[in-house]
Amino acid sequence: MTLTPVRTQRSSEELIRAENTALAHNYHPLPVVVARAEGVWVEDVEGRRYLDMLAGYSALNFGHRHPGLVAAAHRQLDEVTLTSRAFHNDRLAGFAEGLAELTGLEMTLPMNTGAEAVESAVKVARKWAYEVKGVAPDRATIIVADGNFHGRTTTIVSFSTDESARGGFGPFTPGFRIVPYNDLAAIENAIDETTAAVLIEPIQGEAGVLIPDDGYLAGVRELTRRAGCLFIADEIQSGLGRTGTTLAVDHESVVPDMLLLGKALGGGIVPVSAVVARRDVLGVLRPGEHGSTFGGNPLAAAVGSAVVDLLATGEFQRRAAELGEVLREGLTGLVGKGVVGFRSRGLWAGVDVDPAIGSGREISERLMAEGILVKDTHGSTIRIAPPLTITREELGSALASLEKVLG
Repeated sequence: MTLTPVRTQRSSEELIRAENTALAHNYHPLPVVVARAEGVWVEDVEGRRYLDMLAGYSALNFGHRHPGLVAAAHRQLDEVTLTSRAFHNDRLAGFAEGLAELTGLEMTLPMNTGAEAVESAVKVARKWAYEVKGVAPDRATIIVADGNFHGRTTTIVSFSTDESARGGFGPFTPGFRIVPYNDLAAIENAIDETTAAVLIEPIQGEAGVLIPDDGYLAGVRELTRRAGCLFIADEIQSGLGRTGTTLAVDHESVVPDMLLLGKALGGGIVPVSAVVARRDVLGVLRPGEHGSTFGGNPLAAAVGSAVVDLLATGEFQRRAAELGEVLREGLTGLVGKGVVGFRSRGLWAGVDVDPAIGSGREISERLMAEGILVKDTHGSTIRIAPPLTITREELGSALASLEKVLG
């Protein structure tokens, strides 16, 4: 696919220099300046093309500018984009109904970003604990896992174990108990009469695509059921086709009490997130207790509904499962050839590179020079998460480039 070159008055180097002056330095991006994108390909301001193997941390599961999603956005732009929740809009009911059918749950709380969905779930879980479970006022606790990544708001970093996310941002919000990930006994020991919920990523993405043992998610579901507390599954990165099923919890046929969605729900076009839950859980909220000016806006609901329609066919889940086997096979062949280990599920992998060859950042930069975009995480680990629209040939090309830079 050939992209039309983009004209610009400033070079990549000039734009990066300008960003470093004008923007807060809360990111350390690779030195590529994207000016145009289509499908699995992006192009910089000089016209150099790159295969996007990160997909916006799964926000671009359907590729850049998916024609069906762009068309849905264009249609809505011609009608109405924002009303606030002070009024009803004609797109929101259908979006909520579609999410309920897709997830097997009943009610939706629409928000914008993933972090907002997590914050909303924390508030709902606490309110549910006081009004339904009978926990004493201001005593509710939520159990979370070591190595978690749920966002970067003050409350969320209060239960992070990543010092780079926490350092210098205290005092922290109380009410959280941190246990080891993939350890059912630790959760069981942490649960008591104050426990409102257990909040877990079915796969820990930021930690390096850590996949728990078979039975872990079903075990969390059973423990929370017996204890009379909520199971909250954060599927903001793992959900919506990424792992070869609609949700990562589907691999164990588990239905949580609350499901957190984001990233891909906006189709790479607008920020859309949601808490989807049982009616008796989200039903604790009353007018004035929680809200968002942009949450559930008509443009977001139209795009979100188009995303749900894409997933309803099962095509993208099948592609992720089938091409995930290609990814796994390719990475298996690189073990001992610069790769010391990897974890993958569907089209998502955390690849541990021999530190003697380079850090994750250095490997990412070498791949960028080969026209492949990935992102590093802790130490010498890189994450691979291409759009689910990638072809077998494109995936093979990326794996060949990885082999080259490791050689």
